[in-house]
Formats: sequence, structure tokens, C-alpha cells
Amino acid sequence: MKRSPNNALALAAVCLTALMFGLEISSVPAVLPTLAADLHADFNALQWIMNAYTLACTTVLMATGSLADRYGRKRVYVISIVLFAITSLMCGLAQTVSVLIVSRFLQGMAGGAMLICQVAVMSHQFQEGRERSRAFGVWGIVFGTGLGFGPMVGGAIVALTDWPWVFLVHVLISMVTLWLVVSSVQESRDPHAQTLDIGGILTLSISSFCLVYFITQGPVLGWHSREALSILLLAVVGFVMFVVIETRAERPMFDFSVFRIRAFSGAMFGSMGMNFSYWPFMIYLPIYFHGVLGYDGMAAGLALLSYTLPTLVVPPLAERLSEKYEAKRVIPLGMFTIGLGFLLMKLGTGASHAGWLAMLPGCVLCGTGLGLTNTPVTNTATGAVSPNRAGMASGIDMSARLISLAINIAVMGFLLLAGVCNGLARALPDRWSAEALQRLAEQVAAGEFATLTTPSDLAAAHAALVHGFEWVMLYGMAGAWLLALLSRIAFGERKTMSAQCIEP
Repeated sequence: MKRSPNNALALAAVCLTALMFGLEISSVPAVLPTLAADLHADFNALQWIMNAYTLACTTVLMATGSLADRYGRKRVYVISIVLFAITSLMCGLAQTVSVLIVSRFLQGMAGGAMLICQVAVMSHQFQEGRERSRAFGVWGIVFGTGLGFGPMVGGAIVALTDWPWVFLVHVLISMVTLWLVVSSVQESRDPHAQTLDIGGILTLSISSFCLVYFITQGPVLGWHSREALSILLLAVVGFVMFVVIETRAERPMFDFSVFRIRAFSGAMFGSMGMNFSYWPFMIYLPIYFHGVLGYDGMAAGLALLSYTLPTLVVPPLAERLSEKYEAKRVIPLGMFTIGLGFLLMKLGTGASHAGWLAMLPGCVLCGTGLGLTNTPVTNTATGAVSPNRAGMASGIDMSARLISLAINIAVMGFLLLAGVCNGLARALPDRWSAEALQRLAEQVAAGEFATLTTPSDLAAAHAALVHGFEWVMLYGMAGAWLLALLSRIAFGERKTMSAQCIEP
């Protein structure tokens, strides 16, 4: 493919949208304690402030891939950027928790559409091997910049102004990005894309939403209650219907045949592995720094750099390693490194007088593992299919990431709360009823200790919060290592097939 003189500007546009998406994931967790205080949000509400965004992303990923393939990737990209700017403004103007959650859901829909389009645009605009690897490497660096500096940006914004600017800053960035996209990105589409798979979109969205709702609201509704079991049944039925619809469709948005491509399947386990471990834990790590170590928003953001900064440094190395040793080795290695990082963090929390330095080695290893995994996964997934199916491939990739993320935000939140409750039940006197203990556990899991007045109760609460985080870290370790193994098995030993030979 002949290199377009506008490729540099197109890459800049893609990188700015990656920066916004990365910032929106990593800067918001750093301000959750401030949101809890200013908007009187409980632990469940904080979960939904994060989950509304990721869950909404999953509802539009496959639809956006199909729309972009049919009507033009540049056209849908422009629309998604405009909508992201509008919904970011809505988030910044929100005055209540409920309004913020709804606004975050709408922002997530726009962000998910924007994410799919940027990957599809890159896959079309950069098709030559070396140029493609370099472009994805730069994209990984910028995405890592948003993730790496997001916690510090969020903490700095709260310290200097107020939390709404965590969202309002994207309105300004979107304006610059929009100009770059209009002036530089090439239009592309799939000539074979004729219809929009409404049935598949609805069934996948309903299934994902119901599963996350069951996990987050199970303790409130009662795990064995009629309401909870009905929601779980709807999630299962929705997923079964989705599989049936996609396997029978002539031109499915979720083409299961691509999983016969070993490189694609191995990359998908990598996508899920990152979001069983690294990403959802980043949502809760600021609570550890705030509640256990007593850091304010800015200090917590700086501490989080050890977790996220390696994602800025490692992606170019990951691309070079993938060229030399193949993605089938680099991706499982990255996930194994993430799991090892979780193990070291767990050991660090158990050390006497554990502080930030005790967490440092594990945080750095986790970020390094993510950097080794992230861009090779995307490059491998989109490169395993023909360029005219890039929208579909990136849709499956990002669906695997964000559905796993939404589910595991809920699972890690459940484990954190259960671990805290278990720790409090063992440490506090019998004068606490089960209902009061559950309410206290929700406060402690959010890093709030205002209702505790005696030194013994405060010490018990801090120990319970550490105990809850140990449960979460063990889960992150197990998930990363399991998916690393499955990824290595899926890749197999055969050489990666050229994308030009594959027409799913």
C-alpha cells in the first residue's frame, strides 16, 4: 500500500481518541473518593459510575463495527467523536449520582464507537508490515500515556479545580481531534456489508447487562431470590439466542468462523486475560491507596503511576518482540507477568508495616505485563483477517475486552466487599448485627471510615480492607495465569497465517 502523506495526521487523530479513551478509564477511579463525598455516593454507586461506561461500550461495539463496515469508517468515526464530546459535557454538568451514571452510560456508548472506529481506521490506513507495526506501537504508547498519567491527571484536576473537569477536558480535545479526522483519515468500507444485525446486537447487549447486574445487585436482591434468578436466566437465554442468531446469519457481525484462525483465538484470550486482571483492578486500587495508606487524590494518582506508567514504555518493545519471536509467545508471557505482579502485590500487602514501596514491584510487573500484551493483541487480531473485515475483527476484540472488563469490575467489587465483610465479622464484637455489618462493609470497601470512632474499630476496618484486597489480588493472579495458558494453547505451534489468505 502506498503511504499517504496524511498518514501522520491520521495517526495523530487516532492517538488523540486513544488518549481520551485511556484518560476516561484511568482518571475517573482517582476521583471516586471525591465523588463519594461530593455526590454522597455509596460503594454500589461508585461501581456503577465505572461500570456504566464499560457496560455501555459493549452495547455498541459490534453495532459500530457493522455500521462502519457498511456506511464508512471515517463517517462513523466523526459521529462518535461528536457524541463523545456532547456526553462528556453532560457528565461534567451532572449534579447527582443518578444523572452522572446515566451520562456515563451515554458517554460509554460514544467511547465504544470511537474505540472501534480508531482500530478499524488504523487497520485500513496502515497495511504494510513495518509501517503497521510502527503505527500500532505509537498508538500503544499514547494509549498508555492516557492510562499511565490518567490517575495523576484526575488527582491534579481535583486538587486544582473540581471533579467536573475530569470530563469537560474531553470536549476541548474532541474539537482538535475532529479537525484532524476530517482532514486526514481515508474513507473505507466493506463492500459486502449489506445489513445490520439487530438481533445479535440486542441479545449480546441484554446478556452482558443482565450478567453484570446480577453480580452487582445479587447481595441486595438476594442470590436465590426470584428477581436475581430471573435476571441470571435472562442473561443465559440472551447469550444462547445470540449464538444461534450469529451462527445462522449469512453475514454475521460476530463471525465465529474467525476463531478457527489460531492467531485470532490466541489474541482473544489475551484480550480477556487483561480484563480479568489488570484493568478492573485499576478501578479499585485508588481505594487501597486512599483507605489503607491514607493518601489524598493527588498522592494516590502519583502512586498509581507505578501501575500504569510501564504501559507507556513497554508497547514499542512488545511490537519488536512480536516481530522477532511471534505474538504466540509474547502475549502469554505478558499475561503471565501480570499474574506474577498480582502475586507480588498480595505478598506486599501482607508485609509488616506495608506501604507503597511494598506494592511497587508488583505494580510495575503488572504494568509491564499489560504493555507486553495490549498492542500485540490488537495488531494480531485485526491482522489475522482480511482488511475489509477489520471492523468486524476489531469489534470482536473490543467486545472481548470490555465485556470481560464490565463483568470483572463487578466480580472484583463483589470479592472486595465479601472479603471486607468477612474480615469485619471476625474482628468486630458481636454487637454489630448482620445488616449493620453489611452497611459498614460497603463504607469500608469504598475507603470511608467516618462512622468508626474507636481506635480498635478503625484498626479492624483497615485490616478488613486489606483482607478484601488480598482476595481480589488472588483472583487477578488466577485469572491472568489461566488465560495465559489458554492463549498459548490456542496459538498452537503453527506459523501465523497471512491475513491475505483468510477471508472469513
